Amino acid sequence: MRPARTLSIVDLHKSFVQERGHVPVLSGISVEVQPGELVCILGASGCGKSTLLRVVAGLETPDAGAVSLGGVPLQGPGLDRGLVFQEPRLFPWLDVAQNVAFGLSGRAEAEPAPARDARVAEHLRLVGLSGFERAYPHQLSGGMAQRVALARALVNRPALLLLDEPFGALDALTRAEMQDELLRLRAAERFTALLVTHDIEEAAYLADRVIVMSPRPARVAAIYERSLAHPRDRNGAACAGARAEIASLLARAGAPRDV
Repeated sequence: MRPARTLSIVDLHKSFVQERGHVPVLSGISVEVQPGELVCILGASGCGKSTLLRVVAGLETPDAGAVSLGGVPLQGPGLDRGLVFQEPRLFPWLDVAQNVAFGLSGRAEAEPAPARDARVAEHLRLVGLSGFERAYPHQLSGGMAQRVALARALVNRPALLLLDEPFGALDALTRAEMQDELLRLRAAERFTALLVTHDIEEAAYLADRVIVMSPRPARVAAIYERSLAHPRDRNGAACAGARAEIASLLARAGAPRDV
């Protein structure tokens, strides 16, 4: 079980410099993710969701504000956070096991090879890829490649899993399968997660809470609190009601309903 650590984002501001001057992207974002929660950041494409996630990951530096995990300020990337992008971003010259083991590279000197190999095998079993250890990325389907990316992000047993539209590039059937897989992994591993999406259905099905963002510069426009128990029926009345309420909040925030 991962350590219980709260993610705290306080009054975060971020802008980018372009030829015509500063372009504000995030404006006074404050969000808290409790241990064990799966929180979705929902907003229209281009509103600044991925920038927020990159700040939490340590890949971008905010102009102002604070980000901490378990009370410890976050400055730069760290093994306490696992990151999954929309594309799997696997190394084509490494096989599946080697790609997952790359996630342990920061601990390579501290962990003996047998323990490292056992950890990789454990996480490949967790994502249902036992038997594919020696396959290469070009031999995998899109869903399988994304399972490898999930295993690589989880192999360090991070305190926080960050997901940047991780299923957006998949076809509808595979996307639904991977959403179910994420819920299964969460039940098994009890991790805390912050997931960026512009898909209302995905947010309604996966999240404990949905943070609705305004158009750029992004602000927290509304928070949809969840109370549905697991397992959830994506086609049931409860999820349908959640989708309608979230769509209404998004529309009031100034974003189109079909984001």
